[in-house]
Amino acid sequence: MFKISRKVNLLGVGIYLLAIVLCASCVRVDTRNITYFQSRDTLAYQVMPPITPQVTRIQPDDILAVVVSSLSEESNVLFNTANENGITMSKFGGGMAAGQQPLGYLVDSTGKIEMPLIGRVKISSYTLEQAADTIKQKLLFYLKEPTVNIRFLNHKFSVLGEVGNPGVFNLIDNHTTLPEAMAIAGDLTIYGLRKNVMLIRTTAEKREVVRIDLTQRDFFNSPYYYLRNNDVIYVDMNKGKVTTTDQRLQLLPIYISIVTTLLVVANLFRR
Repeated sequence: MFKISRKVNLLGVGIYLLAIVLCASCVRVDTRNITYFQSRDTLAYQVMPPITPQVTRIQPDDILAVVVSSLSEESNVLFNTANENGITMSKFGGGMAAGQQPLGYLVDSTGKIEMPLIGRVKISSYTLEQAADTIKQKLLFYLKEPTVNIRFLNHKFSVLGEVGNPGVFNLIDNHTTLPEAMAIAGDLTIYGLRKNVMLIRTTAEKREVVRIDLTQRDFFNSPYYYLRNNDVIYVDMNKGKVTTTDQRLQLLPIYISIVTTLLVVANLFRR
């Protein structure tokens, strides 16, 4: 009887140690895989070289908000109606409430927009500032002290995968960065793979697919630090989520408990 008890106790100790090992492997977290912008430089203050975003130029099929202000209130309403009247569309993150997108001014295939009084104006390949100045010069013949402000309405970026709020978001200007895009999308979840974020960039010349490591501070010097129109960001899941979502692995502790119980009972009956 003493021998049986001793074997059972040894078996119980073995099962207990196995449970400890399994639990330790489940809770162990390597912070190097989830900490952003790491650097080998341990200095508290670090200067990095500046990086300038590419200036976006107006292209055909762009939709523009052209806001005109002058001393004539009636003229202002005439020009700004296109910015106030919206069209109903599907959910567009960061856009107007209730699924509304301003109508705006469409740049046609010849690179021109058509506005009240001044007619068709060619602004393709201009920056927003250059286009605003061009329209202002034409308005001087009709309005007193006009001012013109232009913004893109259709420029956007998409965030997919392991983030808190995936979706399509307005790209307001040239200075939106990838870390800002992650914040807008609710940040990466704990299961997001920070070392291998995919960015898909489409231009008139080519389509690029790049892999970005957000855990390294060197990313601040990357040409992909600033977003461009139609950028798509995809965050893949790490192995931890695959483990937690696999039902077979979730049931593994139960299987181990059943097997060990059966072994103990069989050992008692054998003696």
